[in-house]
Amino acid sequence: MAGLEGIEQPRGESRATAARWSPTVEDEHALKALELFGNPTEAEVPLPSRPESAATARRLAQVVVLRQWGLTPKVTEDAVLLVSELVGNAVRHTGARVFGLRMRRRRGWIRIEVRDPSRGLPCLMPVQEMDISGRGLFLVDKLSDRWGVDLLPRGKTTWFEMRVADR
Repeated sequence: MAGLEGIEQPRGESRATAARWSPTVEDEHALKALELFGNPTEAEVPLPSRPESAATARRLAQVVVLRQWGLTPKVTEDAVLLVSELVGNAVRHTGARVFGLRMRRRRGWIRIEVRDPSRGLPCLMPVQEMDISGRGLFLVDKLSDRWGVDLLPRGKTTWFEMRVADR
């Protein structure tokens, strides 16, 4: 940072950051996304293939996993991160105009799917400590219990599954 050499920078969350984010506001955004785009547990939700759609997909995942399914904050955090990674891949690498988000729950498992019209397969690459990109599928591989790709006549569905405790 120009002009700040030798000056210790604050660590952790600053007050400005903490003031901007609030669980209540985030819940409101998540519920609004559900209202505007639909419920991905009932049918596939189409989203425009733009970077800002990752936020919408994260909010939909958050409201479904935490509020609708009543799962733990840790499961919710991991699912939201992995949704973001799959959506990021669909937006960056497929050339699609739209992708679909679908979420399913069955006894002991959740499954989250991102469908796009490309038949190009995602590739899990080795990750080095200093890499600044290319960690998406690495995270999916590490945080999910299983993941994969189903080829469709027109496109593919990339999915991950996580074991969850039934209540």
